[in-house]
Amino acid sequence: MDPIAAHPIALLKDLIARPSVNPMGRTVSGPEFLEGRMSDYLVDFFARLGVPYQRIEVVPGRANVVARLDRPGSKTTVLFDAHQDTVPIDGMTIAPFEPLERDGRIYGRGSCDVKGGMAAMLAAFARLVQERPPQAANVVMSCTCDEESTVLGVFDLVKLWSDPARKGSLLERAPDVAVVAEPTQLDVVVAHKGATRWKLRTRGRACHSSNPTEGVNAIYRMARVLECLEEFARELPSRVPPHPLCGPPTFSVGRIEGGISVNTVPDECTIEIDRRVIPGEEATDAVAEVADFLGSRLDFDVEMVPPWVRAQALPDGENLPWADRLLKHVRAVQSRGDKIGVPYGTHASRLAAAGVPSVVFGPGSIAQAHTKDEWIDVSQLESAAQIYFRFASAPS
Repeated sequence: MDPIAAHPIALLKDLIARPSVNPMGRTVSGPEFLEGRMSDYLVDFFARLGVPYQRIEVVPGRANVVARLDRPGSKTTVLFDAHQDTVPIDGMTIAPFEPLERDGRIYGRGSCDVKGGMAAMLAAFARLVQERPPQAANVVMSCTCDEESTVLGVFDLVKLWSDPARKGSLLERAPDVAVVAEPTQLDVVVAHKGATRWKLRTRGRACHSSNPTEGVNAIYRMARVLECLEEFARELPSRVPPHPLCGPPTFSVGRIEGGISVNTVPDECTIEIDRRVIPGEEATDAVAEVADFLGSRLDFDVEMVPPWVRAQALPDGENLPWADRLLKHVRAVQSRGDKIGVPYGTHASRLAAAGVPSVVFGPGSIAQAHTKDEWIDVSQLESAAQIYFRFASAPS
């Protein structure tokens, strides 16, 4: 077997050099977009390891790659999950796809989020294949597509065990636990916020701007909406008690668009809303909550476009025993580590909603994710590979 297979530094450099940018709604216009090159590499990686694998097309040109290693007699199955895609490269000050190792760091797009975590998981998986620890769990490695935008990959992944029509996959039964790779600085995330994202639209009546009183300005209407939403955002933390690990829920308006020309009174204006829910809240309630708030304060109707993201929070509860087991290995490798909550979302909440106790763990800091000079600490990368291996070797 190629010795590179179990070396996280070499693996990470390979992964960075294979662009896998998520278009995130824009038109695919360059060779850096989509996960195809990454999927090709992963298929070759698992083929060289000699383990069963599947490349499962989720949408045309975008696939999940799943591989499995079984230990005869093991009653525990561990799922390692890492996403293949990265955010776009706009504004980067380093060569995004030319991995650079310098001063104990590796630079490049995805080095932190989350090709570093994937490289550590792949290295641990390869080592499990090579060494076959006698007490190891069955291990499934899922490399999912489209995490950074509409999370199509993980939605398809959970169907492998939840949809009878998908019988015949490498994951016909739900795993006992899932470890999701994200940059946590080697702490174990047991709770995180969820998110609902949707568009809100105001309607008006267009006319020539030389006589605006003949029309109804949808942007002016949106201005009144925004004043109400600013009030809602201020009140929200007092409406919902904060979670001890994740803090309070939040509300933000991130985009606004309206009008067709400066000399036309606009008949439409649209904003995009991000509502972060905490464990105990229902992501499905977020839109109705805002609609009720606005309905009591406005004398015109607004349109709520159905959400394109509706992700539950990750609750800390059923995952705590697994978190403690993982933390034992974390502390054995680096003498520190805590159970924490974070404000961002991950695949873990979708896996938990599908009945799998899930935690989030990986090398790197979220502060470096998506940045203009994205990097990861080499020592954390190597420690993560060791910790993943130890946990899969002795999960109970």
